[in-house]
Amino acid sequence: MLFSITDHPIRTQKRKRDLESLEAGGYVEFEGRVRKHSHGREVQRLDYESYQTLAESEGRELLQEALDRFDVIDAAAVHRVGSLDLGEVAVWIGVVGVHRADAFRACAFCIDEIKARVPIWKREVYANGEAEWINGCSGHGSVFASDEAVAHSHES
Repeated sequence: MLFSITDHPIRTQKRKRDLESLEAGGYVEFEGRVRKHSHGREVQRLDYESYQTLAESEGRELLQEALDRFDVIDAAAVHRVGSLDLGEVAVWIGVVGVHRADAFRACAFCIDEIKARVPIWKREVYANGEAEWINGCSGHGSVFASDEAVAHSHES
């Protein structure tokens, strides 16, 4: 179980390998990426800031909650800070479980809780030069109600 904040590009393949387990029948990952449009406006980039010490502490706590709440073996997450261009990964979550259903539920729980609890703030910079801070820790709703993410499942 690891939660981290980084100002470097997220290397998803390495993080996926770190979660490999012969006990796992299901692996689910989530990548939140910078998209071109937000609420009808064309986005140029996103800027993220965090209170790193508190963010990592809260992140570890919510990952532990996922491990306690669902039948999963391990979970990890990382969130980028700094300026991110279109298409870059802003947040990555990986979960391995005995079965895929709990891995999916735990992964959704993690992204929902990161958005609701972790002190990370997002500034949207638009193509017209305007910019707007979007409140962090605002609980934007379930990943299943959003088109911002794609979850990949691999079950053995």
